[in-house]
Amino acid sequence: MLVLPLLAPGTAYGAANKEHAQLMAEIRMLQEQQQQLQAMLGNLGDTMKALSAKLDEQAGANRKAMADQALTLNGIGDTVRVLREKVDDTSVRVSSVSQEIAALRQALASAPLSPPTTSTTASPTGGDTGTPAAAAPASVPSASAPPSSLSVGQSPQQAFDTARDDYMAGRYDLAIDGFSSFIRAFPRHPNAPEAQYDIGQAFFNQGKYGDARQALQQVIDAYPQSSSAPEAYYKLGQTYERMNQVDLAKRAYETVVKNYPDTTMSVILAKQALERLNRK
Repeated sequence: MLVLPLLAPGTAYGAANKEHAQLMAEIRMLQEQQQQLQAMLGNLGDTMKALSAKLDEQAGANRKAMADQALTLNGIGDTVRVLREKVDDTSVRVSSVSQEIAALRQALASAPLSPPTTSTTASPTGGDTGTPAAAAPASVPSASAPPSSLSVGQSPQQAFDTARDDYMAGRYDLAIDGFSSFIRAFPRHPNAPEAQYDIGQAFFNQGKYGDARQALQQVIDAYPQSSSAPEAYYKLGQTYERMNQVDLAKRAYETVVKNYPDTTMSVILAKQALERLNRK
């Protein structure tokens, strides 16, 4: 009965020491795991830094490659532009030479022919004097070319620009002569409709409305598909107004509105003119 009380405290102390030792072991295990985890995190951080450096390096290489590619493309673009400019310049030169050749051919074709050299033969008289009688001159057909103010070797564009300069300076007679010569020499040139229209404009500005009407009608008859046709119709309407032929003026304006709806400016002016005439 006396032994049991003495053994109980020793047994409890031993159990406490065992539990403490087990707890310390678990703490040491946790510390080791924590150290291992910190080591893993350190390695992971180093790996991330290395990966980030590689990514930065790759991004830099990509940027450099893209910059080099952009420079290459820009260089190619500059080269293409230079080549295109050279091609355009060559085309302009070829066109200019072609026009000058055409002008030279036209000038040579329209040059007057030189009359052939003829010799006169005298027939002796039947008298004893032996004096030759005067011979009658042989008749030579003359070849004449249509009048033209174009200079030899002058290109079509040069001829048109010269006439246009005269028109803009108010030298209407010279402009009319220049445009007329241009059209006679180059009737199919792209500027021919505009030249014919400017002839009508020049006559109109001079107050020669009858001549203006004929010149503008020639634009309509000879170049109905050109961009000058609707302008000629509108100007023809103005000419008829100056000639107090209101019905014909209205008809000209109506033709612009009906047949040339895509020519914005001519249509607007023609509609305004019709409204003005209808109010009267």
